[in-house]
Amino acid sequence: MAEKISVMLVDDHAVVRTGYRLLLARSGNIEVTCEAERGEEACQLYAEKSPDVTVMDLSLPGIGGLATIRRICSRDPLAKILTFTMHDEPVYVVRALEAGANGFITKSCAPEMLVEAVERIARGEKYIEPHIAQRLALQTIACEDVAALNNLSAREFDVFCLLAQGYTTREVADELSLGYKTVANYSTIIKSKLNVNTSADMARIAYQYGIFKT
Repeated sequence: MAEKISVMLVDDHAVVRTGYRLLLARSGNIEVTCEAERGEEACQLYAEKSPDVTVMDLSLPGIGGLATIRRICSRDPLAKILTFTMHDEPVYVVRALEAGANGFITKSCAPEMLVEAVERIARGEKYIEPHIAQRLALQTIACEDVAALNNLSAREFDVFCLLAQGYTTREVADELSLGYKTVANYSTIIKSKLNVNTSADMARIAYQYGIFKT
């Protein structure tokens, strides 16, 4: 009998993780061997358990999903990570793949797609949800704002998303477990890179390129 694919689930909602675990178990050849709700915990568990595939949300407390992917991949370049998130905007796909993810699907996909993605990534393949792959192919990458967004570091992008949603500097610091001055410095750097002056300008860019919606 073939050895089952070991999976680590990383999502900050216990109920969601339970649903994923049951779904993957029904496949018969996948076993969830560990779970984490924060990025820092995921990095520690990955080092201890070495799962075949990590199924990772992007919206995590602490260091965040993108930074977690980067940290795991920096320690293990052969890590296999599937991003499984509510975000379907091309900029998130680009960010996740650049960080080191091997695949990208959304939480609105058909249940069997999660199983297929895990199996294919375990075999060393890449997997992007078809409709997202199409949107990614059609994205205009020559746009100045998009190029500037791609120039933000993973942490800068996390801070940008929260500021664009109207979070104060203090609220961003609390959400990402960062110091107030650190976030203030990030804000200054982000505004410089995007050539904007206010959080309202950031919100305009975020809405225009589908990073979040009204």
